Amino acid sequence: MTSHRRPKQPSRTRVTVLTTAAAAVVLSANAANAAPSEKLGKDEVKAKVDTLYEQAEQATEKYNGAKEKQQKLQKEISAIQDNVARGQEELNKLRDGLGSLATAQYRSGGIDPSVQLFLSADPDDYLDKASTLDQLSAQQVEALGKIQDKQRELAQQRAEATEKLKDLASTRTELGNKKQEVQGKLAEAQKLLNTLTAKEKAALAAEQQRADRSSSSRVDLGNDSSASGRAAAAFSAAQSRIGSPYVYGATGPSSYDCSGLTSWAYAQAGVSIPRTSEAQANIGTRLTRSQLQVGDLVFFFNDLHHVGLYAGNGQVLHAPRTGTVVRYESMDTIGGPFMFGVRV
Repeated sequence: MTSHRRPKQPSRTRVTVLTTAAAAVVLSANAANAAPSEKLGKDEVKAKVDTLYEQAEQATEKYNGAKEKQQKLQKEISAIQDNVARGQEELNKLRDGLGSLATAQYRSGGIDPSVQLFLSADPDDYLDKASTLDQLSAQQVEALGKIQDKQRELAQQRAEATEKLKDLASTRTELGNKKQEVQGKLAEAQKLLNTLTAKEKAALAAEQQRADRSSSSRVDLGNDSSASGRAAAAFSAAQSRIGSPYVYGATGPSSYDCSGLTSWAYAQAGVSIPRTSEAQANIGTRLTRSQLQVGDLVFFFNDLHHVGLYAGNGQVLHAPRTGTVVRYESMDTIGGPFMFGVRV
């Protein structure tokens, strides 16, 4: 009699091992057939990194604007709150005076109905009712009028403070978003730079060092009589910071971004100008390239996100971007078109 015994099934462990091995073979085959990831060359990485740094600078100027607005709002809110506190003290004194009047009347036999209304929480309601009593003295009318004016003033100031607090919250959110955007662009640039070999990184660093060194003594302001007193002083101050690193949001004295350098330089000349490049573009007299003198502000790119100081001979003294230092550079190699100049 023939045996019909069921064939022995492979163990579950053996199946798992075989499946894993088969999968590894498939993945290896796929990897072998896939096109290898193309490594970017040094020049390509540099071009992409420069673009990211440019985008970071755009976001930096927006960040600077939000930060400046935040500081302004905080000062305004603080001033309003101080006014409200002082106004409340004045209001309390006025009410204390009415309370003293009520106490005196109570001791003498009772509180006049007009005084009872006088102490109500709503002076407007008091006036409506008191007018029917026809019992107000001129002194009482004057005192109540002061209370009414003070209450209305305080209500208006509190409403103004509430609106500014909402604006402040919105500005803080914008500030945080722009900070994240800047940091994201810089991180992306660093990730690209990390793909380079040590030799390629050294070559890029050497190029940057040559650019920084070659700019150290191109302009001698002492030989240029075109600069005005304030512009000359601002330019001289900026010259003293050549070699200082670019840091987004920085206004000196050890590091700067583009508008941080220009605002700091003019501050050293005793002139206060706005913090951001966009705001700086709206002060003073606008100039064409042929009208520029040493120390004038010069603006680049359609959105005016980059600013420097004109250095004569078609040169600009500026804080270029992340990874660079304050230096001279040809206006034609900034990376964006020259838009106009401004004489402060």
